[in-house]
Amino acid sequence: MDSSALQKYLLRLFERHDVQLDVDEDGWLTTDGDFPTVRAQWHEGAAGAPGHLDIDVVLSEERCIEESFAGHGTGTDGCMAALRAFERSALHPLLAACWYVTDERKLTYTAWEIGVRTWDVFTGPYTLHGADITDLEVLEQVPAAIESVLQREALTPELHWLRLVYRRTADGEARCEVLLDNEPWAASSEAVSALAWPQEGNYSAHGFVVLDVRDY
Repeated sequence: MDSSALQKYLLRLFERHDVQLDVDEDGWLTTDGDFPTVRAQWHEGAAGAPGHLDIDVVLSEERCIEESFAGHGTGTDGCMAALRAFERSALHPLLAACWYVTDERKLTYTAWEIGVRTWDVFTGPYTLHGADITDLEVLEQVPAAIESVLQREALTPELHWLRLVYRRTADGEARCEVLLDNEPWAASSEAVSALAWPQEGNYSAHGFVVLDVRDY
C-alpha cells in the first residue's frame, strides 16, 4: 500500500472516531494544523518475511511516539493485517491520551500511583500471533509487573508510552523487549520475561500502553 492510500485510510479511520485531521504540505496528518501529527509508512517484507507498518505520532518538536506492527501476508494483504493490529492494540490508547476520545469498550483504563503523582493508564488489547493462540493468561500479570518496576523510575510529569513484545519460537527460544518512550527498558523487560509464559509453542504478544499524568 503506497503512502497516499495509507494517508486516506488513516484520515477515514480517525474521522470514524470523531477526530478530524488535516494533511500538511509534507504529508503529515495534523490536528488543526498543530500537534499531535500522525504518519504511517508500510515496508514490504523481503524473501517471504512479514512486512512492517510504522506509525509515528509526534507530540511536540522534541517527542514522537514510534510504533511498529508486523504484517503477515504479501502486498496490500500484509499492510491491512498490520493496520488491523494497530487499530486493535494502539489506536484507542492513543485516541484517549492524545485526542481525549475514550472508548472504554476498546481499552483498559486504570490509575497508578507512582511517586507523588497519579497517572491515567490506557492499555489496548494485546495482539497475539501464533498457531492456536487465542488467549494468554499470563498477560493478566503484565500490568502489575510493569507498575512495580515503574515505582523505581523518576517519570517526568508528561505523557509516556510503553511497547511490549514477547516472542517464543518453536525451538524454545524466547525474547522479551519492553520500550519506554521508544528506548529499551531493561528492568521491565527482565520483570516481564520472568512471568509464567507458556514454555511450548511458536507465538508472540504485542502490547501498547500510554500513561498520562493526572491534572488536579
